[in-house]
Amino acid sequence: MTKRRKKDITTIPEERIMNKILIVRRERVMIDRDLAELYGVTTKRLNEQVKRNAKRFPPHFMFQLSKDEKDYLVANCDHLEKLKYSSYLPYVFTEHGTIMLANILNSERAIEVGIKVVEVFIAMREMLMQHKDLLNEIDLLKENLLEHDKKIVLVFEYLKQFEKMKQEELDLQNRKRIGFKRKDEQH
Repeated sequence: MTKRRKKDITTIPEERIMNKILIVRRERVMIDRDLAELYGVTTKRLNEQVKRNAKRFPPHFMFQLSKDEKDYLVANCDHLEKLKYSSYLPYVFTEHGTIMLANILNSERAIEVGIKVVEVFIAMREMLMQHKDLLNEIDLLKENLLEHDKKIVLVFEYLKQFEKMKQEELDLQNRKRIGFKRKDEQH
């Protein structure tokens, strides 16, 4: 491998990899197309190698997206727009699946990029662990907001009922009286 190519691999920004990590079925995964691009192979070649080595990819390493999952990702991830018109349902790989991919592709680039991808997965996991208390507080705030929303709706409902009662009282007072009128009621 030339020095220039080696330099290109090591300078792949972590943000570029991090932006390609998606959450599907509560798993952090990368789609086959993005991994193929990072590893420097075509998606077709990557999937051929996966099929040849199917025993190395149990369901917790790799799974195929459903049509609904694919549609959701295409709608929410700009870089996956090209998949919109494809009938092909892509595969996604977990952290362990990306390591296994690097092993079966067995090129210098795949090995180095695989290491970098795993480092990004680890960094994300550590970041989430460090901010777990913050996430818990956010969840608590969400619960409180939902409770407050319910109470606010209830207050407005009471206000509507009160307003309706006041309007009925006002209508009752302002109605034209019929029948005998006392001297103090005559106008």
